[in-house]
Amino acid sequence: MNRSTAMSLCALMGTGAVSLADAGTGPAATAAPAMVLHAQWLIDGSSAERRRNPEIVIQGNRITAVRTAGSQPLPAGAQVIELGDATLLPGLIDTHTHIFLQGEVPDAGGYDVQLLKFPASYRVARATVAARRALEQGFTTLRDVETEGAGYGDVGIKQAINEGYIPGPRLFVATRAISTTGGYQLEGYAPEVSLPKGVQLIDGPVEARKAAREQLDNGADWIKVYMTHRSWLDEKGELVSQPTLTLEELKAIVDETHGWRKKVACHAYNGPGLQRALDGGCDSIEHGLELTDAQIAQMLKQGTWYVPTLAVYYYDWDPENTDSGKRDRKRTALHGVSFQKALRAGVRIAFGTDAGGFVWSDPIAQEFLREVEFGMTPMQAIQSATTRAAELLDMRGQLGVVAPGAYADVIAVAGDPLADVHALQQVQFVMKDGVVFKAAGALR
Repeated sequence: MNRSTAMSLCALMGTGAVSLADAGTGPAATAAPAMVLHAQWLIDGSSAERRRNPEIVIQGNRITAVRTAGSQPLPAGAQVIELGDATLLPGLIDTHTHIFLQGEVPDAGGYDVQLLKFPASYRVARATVAARRALEQGFTTLRDVETEGAGYGDVGIKQAINEGYIPGPRLFVATRAISTTGGYQLEGYAPEVSLPKGVQLIDGPVEARKAAREQLDNGADWIKVYMTHRSWLDEKGELVSQPTLTLEELKAIVDETHGWRKKVACHAYNGPGLQRALDGGCDSIEHGLELTDAQIAQMLKQGTWYVPTLAVYYYDWDPENTDSGKRDRKRTALHGVSFQKALRAGVRIAFGTDAGGFVWSDPIAQEFLREVEFGMTPMQAIQSATTRAAELLDMRGQLGVVAPGAYADVIAVAGDPLADVHALQQVQFVMKDGVVFKAAGALR
């Protein structure tokens, strides 16, 4: 077909996004006409340089060809989407989110109100909106690392997305997460009152292994473990974090989870809890506010991933003259240094934001700015949310890359994100699984 018959975005989208419920991934989708994307530039997720004048051919929910536009005839009957001078990228991946959190406001009850007052149906409704907002921002895959007291609600959200009932990213879910007695909220209530907790609490290796089994049996793709809890400054002004699981408890969880061919993500700020996470075989360190040189060397030796979640720690600082306010500032000071050391050493770093710790209407892509601020090149930052994140999820070659055989998850932004990563906060075109979800008019 010639360009005169190419579809405009307005014609493609009509008055809204193409329904994900209408897009199957079986024979009917495969038999549909090929779709072709044209734009001025492509950052494919793996190459060191961007590519000019790309043509991406999609059949069903997979990419079948990536080439220079005009180098080969278009497939017969292909639908062509012209994106002008846009830059195409793989769908972005956030490997640390909480769709059941909404950046809870202290004045509105903070964290506790969710578990004490919000019906499960209300929390599911909010999670549904969070998932859609992530997709609107170009994040076509999330690793959602626990439901904060909402049980196995993430498994249901994932199923509803996969079956086309609601729009949302591809989800890898961690269900309830695991900590120990005294190691998670709710806290501070009368001891004789029995209250729900935001995670599944265990004490001892037997309970630890059983919790992992329960969560895996009920649909967990990952197991999330809290290796530290509260943090404060000691008399010398050093950051101290309360350790939670013992090494024996963690090893039971890791052994069980690895036996299921799944992985363990460990929330760990610093100190003994972080060291236990490494010694116990965690696959990823979440946050890692203060990494010692020895711990970085151990991460390199073991192949441990680092998911730093930088931007969220710049939210909601307490007043500077308070103990908690001093702690908040110390956290960010240490965090940036740890990130820089890990980056220089070659630790494997994947993009994660802790979205839900801030409201979902805020830009998820703000994390790219922090990554670049602390030493990543824009291309390294983009790859942390594409190919690197896909490697963490054991989806190399299928997600996080625009290449033949990969899922057809493609986004477009105006401008050049290699010159200014702010461009990644203005995603104007989103395709997931070969279905156009968002197209904000032609990109010029």
